[in-house]
Amino acid sequence: MDHQLALTQALHAHRAHILAFTQDLVSIPSENPPGNHYREGVDRIRIELDRLGFAHQLIEVPGFSERPRYNLLSFCGNGQRSLYFHGHYDVVPAQSREQFTPRVEKGRLYGRGAADMKAAVAAMIYAAHLLKECRIPLNGRIGLCIVADEETGGQGGSRYLDEIGLLGKDGFAMITPEPTSGVVWHANRGAITLRINVEGKSAHVGLQHQGINAFEQMLRVATALQSLKAEVEKRKTTYRILPESAAHSILMLGGRVEGGANFNVVPEFCSFTVERRFNPEEDLETEKAALLGVLEKLQAQGIKLDVEVLQEGCSSGVSAEHPVALTLAETIEAVTGKRPTFEMCPGMLETRWYARKGIPAFAYGPGLLEVSHGPQEFIEIERIYQHALVYALAATRLLS
Repeated sequence: MDHQLALTQALHAHRAHILAFTQDLVSIPSENPPGNHYREGVDRIRIELDRLGFAHQLIEVPGFSERPRYNLLSFCGNGQRSLYFHGHYDVVPAQSREQFTPRVEKGRLYGRGAADMKAAVAAMIYAAHLLKECRIPLNGRIGLCIVADEETGGQGGSRYLDEIGLLGKDGFAMITPEPTSGVVWHANRGAITLRINVEGKSAHVGLQHQGINAFEQMLRVATALQSLKAEVEKRKTTYRILPESAAHSILMLGGRVEGGANFNVVPEFCSFTVERRFNPEEDLETEKAALLGVLEKLQAQGIKLDVEVLQEGCSSGVSAEHPVALTLAETIEAVTGKRPTFEMCPGMLETRWYARKGIPAFAYGPGLLEVSHGPQEFIEIERIYQHALVYALAATRLLS
């Protein structure tokens, strides 16, 4: 029987299970930060893997005693050559507790994490199950990698698995089901997030000559960084991204600003964040050195400041003409009737961890980016099933 037809028929019998599994995942408030209910989340996934007959490895991350971090690895097929389906079970904090009561309405499932990305995790797990159930011969195996902490840079998730040598082991390709709104993301920006703390000296406003105004010192720091901002934001990526104005490299100042004790007191401290998002053509270490170089010059001029690195991650990109990209595009067209476009993700992606190893990595998921993280986050239920079929069929072609 034709593989697509066999997988479609097998998928039909599991639609109710996939939806129920997704609803269960959405109901678990695995918010990050700070990392709530992680064990409950991975245990629900383990129950489903057990039910489907998948052996799995639970990996606890050391150093998180208050809120432990857990990751899951499971494999389907034989041999070491691995196609990874990579997802995360953490979600951004909800706007209301009602978001953890999933509801179905007019063909949509509403709830926090429905789009990003609990429905997609269910889809990729069932894609692997369909391959096993249909006994489709594979030249290699599917690796299910389900991680924590994606929403905050991956410290207790992909970063740890990478450090211990388990992330992408024996991988030749990776797909992550991020909410891509129908396109395929084949590139992503890197990130450097800093908190700059400027130190002053407190004094009563009437005796301000005895103090040092940290706010005014901070303005000097911000002015110097604005010069760097003007320079880097002239740069544009050659990767496709819409609208065209989004192609510029980014340096954003003041995402969060704090300081001062009262209106009549010279502020003794002021802090603000710096968000540097750089394109695939730019290098993490080069851009980090440029930022820190500006700050070191200010320190040499007598401004007391210290810098915290809150987050950093590499940019990455792979050609839309890569054989894996072409196979993925052909598979999507076979299932949906429409060939997808390839674009650069406007933010960071877990693909970067695989790209560093030379593994071509892509994001394609059933969710809509524009509703992810919002108060009315939802997933079109039919798209969950459609993407499960895409992932399964792509695997049969990539592992043929």
